[in-house]
Amino acid sequence: MEWTRLPHSRIPGDMLPWLYDRGSLTARIKRACPSGCFRVRVLKQSWGRPLYSETSLLGMRRGGWAIVREVELHCNGVPWVFARSLIPAISLRGAARRLGMLGDRPLGELLFSDPGTRRAVIQVARLLPRNRLFETATGRMQHVPVEVWGRRTLFYLADQPLLVNEVFLPDIPECPR
Repeated sequence: MEWTRLPHSRIPGDMLPWLYDRGSLTARIKRACPSGCFRVRVLKQSWGRPLYSETSLLGMRRGGWAIVREVELHCNGVPWVFARSLIPAISLRGAARRLGMLGDRPLGELLFSDPGTRRAVIQVARLLPRNRLFETATGRMQHVPVEVWGRRTLFYLADQPLLVNEVFLPDIPECPR
């Protein structure tokens, strides 16, 4: 698996709008959820060490610590997206301190409501079995898919970096306009 900016011709057409949308994924999922029954299910939030590729993108030293937050974004109780966010310890200063106290609030709502948020790098990947993020994202599924698509975005909030990985699960519908 390689995180990169893939040519659109290599990505399934129904995934393109989800992967390359520049707005809030939370807002888009809420629009796509027919009954409006959207929920964030926090699976884990604790201190941990990022994966090597995450460390590189965040500009962290190997072995550095970050808050690792793993959630599922649900519509009507069905997980549509698995998200893994990493907030380096050094980023939890000033206005960005509130990132450590999200609870079950969507991170996307906080990021997109703050005018100090800047989106930097977006990378897209096709995730396959034996990839650690694939395993984590699909580990609770009864029927594990052959592949899933994901993106990761490097954000800056109050000039502090954080990384958001989003994996689109098989039950996600076609992206609304």
